[in-house]
Amino acid sequence: MHLIMILLGCTLAWISRQWGMERWQRQLHWVDGEDPSSVATSPSLPLPQSNPTTWGLTTRWHLTLGLFLSAPLWLATTAMAILWMGPVGEMVIPWEGLLSYGTILGICMLSGAVGLKLWWEGRQTLEQLQHYPEINILGRNSRLLPYPLPYSAQVGFWQPHLVVTQGLLDTLDDQHLEAVLVHEQAHALSHDTFWFFWLGWLRRLTWWLPHTEFLWEELLMLRELRADHYAAQFTDPLLLAESLVILAAAPTTAFPIPVTMVAAFESPCPPNRLIQRLTALISTPNDSPPARANLLFGLLPSLLPLIMIPFHH
Repeated sequence: MHLIMILLGCTLAWISRQWGMERWQRQLHWVDGEDPSSVATSPSLPLPQSNPTTWGLTTRWHLTLGLFLSAPLWLATTAMAILWMGPVGEMVIPWEGLLSYGTILGICMLSGAVGLKLWWEGRQTLEQLQHYPEINILGRNSRLLPYPLPYSAQVGFWQPHLVVTQGLLDTLDDQHLEAVLVHEQAHALSHDTFWFFWLGWLRRLTWWLPHTEFLWEELLMLRELRADHYAAQFTDPLLLAESLVILAAAPTTAFPIPVTMVAAFESPCPPNRLIQRLTALISTPNDSPPARANLLFGLLPSLLPLIMIPFHH
């Protein structure tokens, strides 16, 4: 019984991701016949025909987040149900209970080890940042990295630290720099580094599910669009767009410090992602109201494995 639950949980996770992706494509008006999983690696594929600002950034965020979380939630609730029922009970095969329980327990321990590894890498990064001087930039405390690469980011967990490079200060004037810093402030207020640490953990655990990498890239894109939308309320959107173009045109090299929890203003991305951000900045926002209830209702089917617990004997 337990082995059947494991196979069924994995199958339903796969089907929910595959079916949900097709529904996601229809709702975002992707061109028929295109494979969305290849967008993350191919910049030549078309964008959604509807502009992200006119379609509704909040709704787009909740749809993408729900699709990203639904499959891992199927797996998590299946594991919780089996762990709760334990290794004993009426089994078709005598050793089935121990095998399934041990398998799930091992997977949970491995998942925890992956999370601890990511957390340790993040702590190491924060300790490295303490060796760089802290300066005040336009009224904001920041760690200054002496590198020519123009770069800014929030690095950390719940309360991240602002990091900028000397190259950024040399490249942008005060007006454009202010626009970039307001964008980074949006990441800090939304605690993006904290939430994306956990989403990144799920990404590593579910790499084998279809479209995981594409949805991860889409969430990163929507995170930046959301921060751009916030910054555009406090600064000139054209300044923000110009800053984005200037930094995108700068030579790209590897960031000097390996970061696990980072929300950067400009990261290497396909040209179509850059076009999306620029289009959103110069367009009139027409965001839809929050739809958190729809997100929760969309995740409810993933709780079905827990229903099996009362029927265990």
